Amino acid sequence: MFRNLIFDWSGTLVDDLGPVVDATNHVFRKYGLEPMDRVEFRRRFRLPYGAFYEEVLPGVALRELEEHFRAGFAASTAEVLVLPHAREKLEWCLDQGIRLFVLTSVDPPEFDRQLELFGLRDVFEATYSGVLDKREVIHRIIADHGLDPTETAFVGDMTHDIETAHHAELTAVAVLTGYMDAAVLAEARPHLTVPDLATLRTLMERRGARGPVATVGALIRDAGDDGERLLMIRTHKWGDRWGIPGGKIRRGEGSVAALRREVREETGLEVGEPRFVMVQDCIDSPEFERPEHFLLLNYVVERTSGEVVLNDEAEEFRWVSPGDALAMDLNQPTRILIERVIAEGGSAS
Repeated sequence: MFRNLIFDWSGTLVDDLGPVVDATNHVFRKYGLEPMDRVEFRRRFRLPYGAFYEEVLPGVALRELEEHFRAGFAASTAEVLVLPHAREKLEWCLDQGIRLFVLTSVDPPEFDRQLELFGLRDVFEATYSGVLDKREVIHRIIADHGLDPTETAFVGDMTHDIETAHHAELTAVAVLTGYMDAAVLAEARPHLTVPDLATLRTLMERRGARGPVATVGALIRDAGDDGERLLMIRTHKWGDRWGIPGGKIRRGEGSVAALRREVREETGLEVGEPRFVMVQDCIDSPEFERPEHFLLLNYVVERTSGEVVLNDEAEEFRWVSPGDALAMDLNQPTRILIERVIAEGGSAS
């Protein structure tokens, strides 16, 4: 199940097609063009909208066109409405602890007005409006909020939304409630296409019923001049507690191969032959950043080469004695592992 959802706004969460078509035709009238009906507009309109206007009104400054568009939008008598199922979908996401964001090209003052009008301001962790090319912002959103691309989807109703998701290696979800029909959206190759947000919720509920996630973790030992040392790392994923490097086993990957890969990615170290110690159930631990059921395959390994270089998953590291490790603010699975290794004599061979 996705842990993070980035939504487009127009056509995805709200229906503003009426006033947008009215505003576009207001622009056209200013320059003597024939108006478009909804069918033609849905067929021809695209994002970034600068490209659309360059096609129909080449050479006209975008800022000038935007001023006419805003005037036409304000004058339109067509309503802007929250799309069916959108509010229920957002409320369900909040109940599940899913982080929610908006990335939209809607003019910031109008977007803020709609957020307030529909009572949705507090639903989203962050919103980004007035973005002409979403590909230029999507990586900043991921970095600023520490989102894992493998657990993040971008949900939108236009090909530019799908292209933006592909650009950032997110799951691209196309929804058919907005500006483009299924045939046009299919050309952008979304990973998933749904008729509405109710269907997306149903699919996520089914995925959320998955079984435990298998992971590996390494208690890394080093024989220093002052005796045995253990590598402890501190990470926000475990509430800023100290623990050991590790992560998920990929499909088709053996557990030992996964352990070596995770150690290399998270610490830069090379290690010797792992010794399996124990398996732990970790079910919805309050220490972890989200509810999850992990099967923790715990190993002990010896450092063979390299110096510690942390990736962005960890905040700091320390080499400490086993006794000093137990005095630290450890996450509970790490404490249990260290106690087991000490009880067994601490040997990794």
